[in-house]
Amino acid sequence: MSVVGLRPALFNQDDLIALRTRTGVEKLTPGLAGWAQVNGRDELPIPAKVKSDEEYLQRRSIWTVILIKINRIRLCYTFKVVCISKD
Repeated sequence: MSVVGLRPALFNQDDLIALRTRTGVEKLTPGLAGWAQVNGRDELPIPAKVKSDEEYLQRRSIWTVILIKINRIRLCYTFKVVCISKD
């Protein structure tokens, strides 16, 4: 697992796994933050996640990795990804 790469699918996400296999995205190294995570995360429907993963596969470069890291840090500081309740 690397820092940047697509998030691994859960064992019960057969539809996500099938779409990733069909598009060739499963070849990518899994990571903690990916293109789909900084562009919508769980709000994205599965086909949109796979489309984002496909974009990352096609555009993969050091600049894309840097952009993902910057966006991940930005999202953490704006609390858009925090899952802990503020109550």
